Amino acid sequence: MAIDEIIDNFELLDEWDDRYRYIIELGRSLPELPEDARTEANKVRGCASQVWMKTDTRRNGPDGPVLVFHGDSDAHIVRGLIAILFALYSGKPARSIMATDAQALFEKLGLREHLTPQRSNGFRAMIDRIQSDARAALNP
Repeated sequence: MAIDEIIDNFELLDEWDDRYRYIIELGRSLPELPEDARTEANKVRGCASQVWMKTDTRRNGPDGPVLVFHGDSDAHIVRGLIAILFALYSGKPARSIMATDAQALFEKLGLREHLTPQRSNGFRAMIDRIQSDARAALNP
C-alpha cells in the first residue's frame, strides 16, 4: 500500500481505537518473513518487541542502489508500524531514503501521543536501521 493512501485512510478515522485497528490491519498485510531471516543479524536493537528486518539491495537502479525491506514482529501493533515504514521506504533509492523524514510522518499521524514510550523508541530504532542500511548501500 502506498504511504499516501495510508495517510488518507488514517485521516478518515477519528477515534484512536479505529486507528489502532487499522495499524494492526496493515501489519497483517505484511508478507510472511521466512524463518531463516529471523536471525540475530536481522534483529532490530532498541525495540521492546521482537523485530526482524532484512534488507535486499539492488545496485543497478538508475538513481543508485534501491533497497527493499522485509520484516516481522511478534507484536501486532509493531507489525503495523513496520508496514507503515515499508510503505514509506521500501523499493526506494538509498538517496531518497536518506532524505525522507519518517519522524515527520510519525508526527503527522499523531503516533507520538498515542504510542507508549517503548513503542516510540522501537519505531525510532527501526528508522535508524533503515537509514543505516541506506548509508551502507551508498558506501559499499
